[in-house]
Amino acid sequence: MRLLVFDPFHGAAGDMICAALISAGAPEEPVLKTMASVVQIPKTEIVSRCGISALKIHTMAGPACRTFDEVLEKVHTAKAPSFVIEQAIRIFHRIAEAEETVHGVMTHFHEVGADDAIADVIGSCMALSLLKSDRILTLPVATGKGTVRCGHGVMPVPAPATAAILTRGILIVMAGDCKGEQLTPTGAAILSEITDEATNNLPLGRIISIGYGAGNRDDPISPNVLRVHVMECQGLNQDTVDIIETNVDDVSGEIIGSALKRLVDAGARDASSISIIMKKGRPGQLIRVISPVTETTRLAEIMALELGSLGIRVIPSVHRFIAERFVKEISVTINGASHMFPVKFGFTGGNCYLIKPEFDNIEHFAIERGIPVREIQSIVEQQARRLMESGDIS
Repeated sequence: MRLLVFDPFHGAAGDMICAALISAGAPEEPVLKTMASVVQIPKTEIVSRCGISALKIHTMAGPACRTFDEVLEKVHTAKAPSFVIEQAIRIFHRIAEAEETVHGVMTHFHEVGADDAIADVIGSCMALSLLKSDRILTLPVATGKGTVRCGHGVMPVPAPATAAILTRGILIVMAGDCKGEQLTPTGAAILSEITDEATNNLPLGRIISIGYGAGNRDDPISPNVLRVHVMECQGLNQDTVDIIETNVDDVSGEIIGSALKRLVDAGARDASSISIIMKKGRPGQLIRVISPVTETTRLAEIMALELGSLGIRVIPSVHRFIAERFVKEISVTINGASHMFPVKFGFTGGNCYLIKPEFDNIEHFAIERGIPVREIQSIVEQQARRLMESGDIS
């Protein structure tokens, strides 16, 4: 399992992302050739930021003001694989939607319509494709604080367009220690598009390489660099979750069951009730919820409201191993007729070790036809196993 982990402790911009990826191991020549297809040939140099050596990219591009369609037309001229161009277009769609949310209908883009922004985005997408990671994680990103001057005047930090982009992604943000803009709209859009998981900590694994991409300023307090780790993790995949829990001793089983369903429907990865003995020998229930990091506050609120609890405990940023999995509908013949059933397949090390028909569908079908549930479950599982062994499931 090959991971890319971005550490934007001093923010991120398009040129910093591209440079950090090259510094971490993406071949420089094809990345610069792709960028050169939309601007002049970029130049790179090693600079020092607070004593850290980092790669700086100069796109050699001048200012430009383009419509959104002109930006997309420029992106389409890039000499890059189609999937790289498609990813770059999705990033510019994020920027366009954010700009229109803040400013209304946009006729022209200023900073993000310039050649350097287009080159930074297409270069970053090309570098990502060359590094061939299985999963991309991003640690909390510094936005900066104070104000910034842009094409629309003096704006608060994060700039309104940057803030709008962040609402459409899963990034975890922090202000950081430095005044001024540390996270640009282009940087926010790239990270929002490519990040599979936002996390507070590095995952368990081995660091293969580290890249540093330099920004323009040389801040005396904190190195103006974006760091990216290339990591290798063995065995099962990993992600990070929060565990939230509370004890109850005055809530009926019906209410607990309803609360668990509500929590799962609201986005909990799992929710359970465990019998416990509380103080003074009172019987009670431990309500435990596995929560995505970004949903913990909302799910804790639901727990409090549904269960009447005055305190919710949070065990933050717990690493868990997860198997690669997917759900696929398969055709199964029962009593001479063909029916579709969703089946979950679980993998580790490239081998399928779990075949599990989705129970709700099995139960509904069996009850409707007056057939034992376990009989339908066995038929569907056997058919799924035959399809897997024959190579028809992949």
